[in-house]
Amino acid sequence: MTGGRVITPARALRGTVAVPGDKSLSHRSIMLAGLADTLVMVKNFLASADCLSTVACMRALGVSVNVRSNGEVAVRGKGLYGLSEPDNVLDAGNSGTTIRLLSGLLAGQPCFSVLTGDDSLRRRPMARIVTPLTQMGAKLVGRENSRYAPVAIEPAASLRGIRYDMPVASAQVKSAIMFASLYASSPTTVTEPYLSRDHTERMFAQFGVPVFREELSVTVNPVSSLQAPAVVDVPGDFSSAAFLLVAATIIPDSEVVLTNVGVNPTRTGLLDVLRDMGADIEVLSQRSSGEEPVADLRVRSAALRGVSVSSEMIPRLIDEIPVLAVAALFARGRTRIEGAEELRVKETDRLRAMACELARMGGDVTERRDGLIIEGTGKLHSAECLTYADHRVAMALTVAGMASEGVCLDDRGCVAISFPGFFEIMEGCRA
Repeated sequence: MTGGRVITPARALRGTVAVPGDKSLSHRSIMLAGLADTLVMVKNFLASADCLSTVACMRALGVSVNVRSNGEVAVRGKGLYGLSEPDNVLDAGNSGTTIRLLSGLLAGQPCFSVLTGDDSLRRRPMARIVTPLTQMGAKLVGRENSRYAPVAIEPAASLRGIRYDMPVASAQVKSAIMFASLYASSPTTVTEPYLSRDHTERMFAQFGVPVFREELSVTVNPVSSLQAPAVVDVPGDFSSAAFLLVAATIIPDSEVVLTNVGVNPTRTGLLDVLRDMGADIEVLSQRSSGEEPVADLRVRSAALRGVSVSSEMIPRLIDEIPVLAVAALFARGRTRIEGAEELRVKETDRLRAMACELARMGGDVTERRDGLIIEGTGKLHSAECLTYADHRVAMALTVAGMASEGVCLDDRGCVAISFPGFFEIMEGCRA
């Protein structure tokens, strides 16, 4: 298989691991620093393909972004209204965060821009941000009646604050509206059906933007400039840590410590679910990094039992469902995941992908319209599996292979989207 990789079984996992920087926070730190008037140093930046797409777009808008080999990025912004009109189309690559958040940011800029991405990104829904941004007075138009990228953004005479009830909980949609609200003539309030990750709210506060939360609603007041911190220290990515948490739980005789992991409660739904399943995970040395909570996590192998995961939990573990499905196969009894239809419009249809590929390995997985039903057997056999060029599918199948009789993946390069060095870290933990 071109670019493929054979994953062999692991007897146990041991060691201490520092997972790479948080992808969501890396994106947001570069964008907000690009709107600041002073130099901002971003530490522990995730130099993954997705985040480097954001870097490239901000550079094309006139922002000085110096990515250093030690994981630090020096950003000298152009001010809130100072971005330059790009002389070419802005390419977000495979990054939904880049294209959606930049759409909100650019809606208030006095320049013309066009955003696009790769084949996968151009199939992902954009109307969900075009609708609220247009209500604010932004001028956006995309392919197929603004359902898909490319999206063209014209300068708007002005933006107005709105009250917007989101039909689906989505941090990307919420954040796009929040970025546009920086340029509005009055406050903007966004209400979600369930609370999605709140990294934008926390980082806005770190950059001096007044943000107010009341239950499921967040209100942003417009500002004339940002009050940027000198340093943004990005914690380790919980979504990357998730693969090690599950692997060390289901592979016998394992014990792994993960250091400096972001434990923002809007992101750690998997931690709660795994503990309900019987996982042995300790949260150690909890502390703060800027506005974000951080901790070390110690995980030891444990016997699991099946659980039910409801709709209201999904926004807190949306990216971890592929690897949760693997954990469920090694649990005793049935696991039911509901309300996860958002996974059908990610890099691939992750519900279908995981159901199909785990079935190739002998897993008992039933695909539902909005989720999965998984019968835990504790046994999988080796197989050749497809990753669908989806980084989270590839990493989840790697965990499944290491915990069973191995797996052969058709593509390993896609993990660079979010977790460069993933395979090396997993191999380094083999006891």
